[in-house]
Amino acid sequence: MRFSQYHFIDEIKNNLEKLGFKKPTDIQYKCIPNILRGEDLLAIAQTGTGKTAAFAIPILHILHSKINTKRDDGIKCIVMVPTRELAIQISEVFQTLGKNTRVNTFSVFGGVEQGPQIAKLEKGIDILITTPGRMFDLVSQGFIKLNRVEMLVLDEADHMLAMGFIKDIRDLIRFLPRKRQTLFFSATIDDEIKDLAYSLVKNPIRIQVSPKDPVSKNVDHSVVYVEMDDKRFFLERLVQEYPESKILVFVRTKVRCERVQAAMKRVGVESVFMHGGKEQNDRLEVMNTFKQGIVKILIATDVSARGIDIPNVDFVVNYDLPEHPENYVHRVGRTGRGRSKGLAYSFCDESEKEYLKAIEDYIGKSVKVLELAADGYKEIKDLTLSKNMDLKDIIRELEPVGNKRYGVKKGKKPK
Repeated sequence: MRFSQYHFIDEIKNNLEKLGFKKPTDIQYKCIPNILRGEDLLAIAQTGTGKTAAFAIPILHILHSKINTKRDDGIKCIVMVPTRELAIQISEVFQTLGKNTRVNTFSVFGGVEQGPQIAKLEKGIDILITTPGRMFDLVSQGFIKLNRVEMLVLDEADHMLAMGFIKDIRDLIRFLPRKRQTLFFSATIDDEIKDLAYSLVKNPIRIQVSPKDPVSKNVDHSVVYVEMDDKRFFLERLVQEYPESKILVFVRTKVRCERVQAAMKRVGVESVFMHGGKEQNDRLEVMNTFKQGIVKILIATDVSARGIDIPNVDFVVNYDLPEHPENYVHRVGRTGRGRSKGLAYSFCDESEKEYLKAIEDYIGKSVKVLELAADGYKEIKDLTLSKNMDLKDIIRELEPVGNKRYGVKKGKKPK
């Protein structure tokens, strides 16, 4: 079924056409009809599946017909998300898809002055995209009233639970009308997620889009064994090989973020970093710098980059393997978006092999191991490679074999 066959308002159809969206993704195809019928939803879908549009499109269609020019009915839809960056991103999706409609979307979040946000709220909005902290601050001050809310969306619910927002979510419900439509989206499902979901929704339609391999088929992802202290040499070499490519580098901690950025600076590689400790204005500036390609290398932690849709990322580098295996899927899903192809490399130290095993158990398959000959490893470390020699001549990317340096025979995973 094509978007042109849906009974959406013309404005939304025109916006979808301009964006080149012709057919819905699996999650969109399954969610949109149920949302249009006013049903509660429990949807489980990985990043990169198009879930934001899955709820944005029908919400915009529904609200367009209900809004009058005075906007005296108050906020009609709340979209709650775990991070400021995600609030901005989702707001951009709503504004793009809702261009020329009567629907007014706005996002509020902490880390910036609340004055301009209050001024916008007082003019009247229809859809509020928000993080828990700032929203409750403005509710307590009387600047946000939730008594007219008809729709509630909880996005990245598993991430919100992991960040300790469960009390905020339950507190929010006390302010909302009992008669409402609730849409619950999560990348993973467990007992805690189920308990929260079923306490919020009524007779929900459960939709789950979970391919056998949760990593997008557009992403070629591999692991290479690298000692912890040598990882910076491999990252530097990758950057030098592909100077025009956009590279997103993941590390585990804020300290690592800054140290890797400093290591790249010492060898003349320009990069920016982002973690939860940066001021919001600085984080926005970093994101814009990377999105626009002004700086090609972004070093980030999981918390700061979870769920962020950054266009045209050529490489994802897991400089540190994640402690939580589901984060691996979120990380590598930052490349290979839409119809684009992407590459993801993981640098695995001896101490991180347990993380690798957990990742393989989670995705249900082995991660391809790149063979690196001892002399090739030394050449990268010494940074004495000929400029004419391609990294692919050193790393045999497409051959899923073990690493001789660790004494692993072909076809066997490292223990």
